[in-house]
Amino acid sequence: MVRFIEENTKPVKNETGDEPKTDVTTAKKKVLQDLIINNGGGLINSWVDSMRTCSPTHLKSLMKRSSWLTEHPSALDMFEEILHVSEGKQIVMFLDYDGTLSPIVDDPDRAFMSKKMRRTVRKLANCFPTAIVSGRCREKVYNFVKLTELYYAGSHGMDIKGPEQGSKYKDDKTLICQPATEFLPMIDEVYQKLVEKTNLTPGANIENNKFCVSVHFRRVDEKNWSDLANQVRSVMKDYPKLRLTQGRKVLEIRPIIKWDKGKALEFLLESLGYANSTDVFPLYIGDDRTDEDAFKILRERRQGLGILVSKFPKETNASYSLEEPDEVMDFLQRLVEWKQSRAGA
Repeated sequence: MVRFIEENTKPVKNETGDEPKTDVTTAKKKVLQDLIINNGGGLINSWVDSMRTCSPTHLKSLMKRSSWLTEHPSALDMFEEILHVSEGKQIVMFLDYDGTLSPIVDDPDRAFMSKKMRRTVRKLANCFPTAIVSGRCREKVYNFVKLTELYYAGSHGMDIKGPEQGSKYKDDKTLICQPATEFLPMIDEVYQKLVEKTNLTPGANIENNKFCVSVHFRRVDEKNWSDLANQVRSVMKDYPKLRLTQGRKVLEIRPIIKWDKGKALEFLLESLGYANSTDVFPLYIGDDRTDEDAFKILRERRQGLGILVSKFPKETNASYSLEEPDEVMDFLQRLVEWKQSRAGA
């Protein structure tokens, strides 16, 4: 039995010790409610409704942006406050790729970051330990970023590798983590079957991200979403060891193991020597639902901050927000300038 997984989060206290006003899963559970996709029929319709509801244009109507910004203010506007709470601690940067360092585009193979963003991220890595945490396979996101100074966590953190020449922050040239290696033949098999099944659905794009398979439906006409859902269901019903989750106009097929971007964040902090340290300040910037796993970890640890990249109000465990990759670049540049000014003081 394959289930459409929704994270069972519990209310967690924020930095002030208070319960947050909204649990990130409360609104979503009304739509997603542990959908069992191998039964088809009405549940497929509910699944398609969830695809529609999770579109940013629909989320816009959930709440007024002004009230949302009260709870998730701009990280640029609150830059000095962020520096204040990080005072005396080692900042460690975690960055999603699509929608964070690069714009969201119709063709996922053309999600290129700008040269200016690449220069900014290179400077950032010279100031702080920096990791890219992406749903893409590690090799693919590396080919987009092309910076050897970074840590890369691909396939939602199921494929992690350190800098090629070792890190200036930790002498470890062999850092690698692949907790789902046994699933590789199964993932390849599912990928091939999905390519065949969705071949006649205009706009469908199946991407093999090594430890997971992404079904992109951004270019699929909404009237064909039910057909696509049934095609995915017909393949997934034979693979009970795989689960289906949803991101921005993408369905993600992953192994059923307790591993996600939040676990990747914790692994990297431990690898850098900050497992139980109170002197570290992780900053995680991401735009997708899968990044919520990392935001949630930071809230539970009561350490560091999550920053959501979104023009629209969304339920989130992030503390701050930025609207688009250009604002992310501005924020990162300000961090670099601050660090450089401290070094030269």
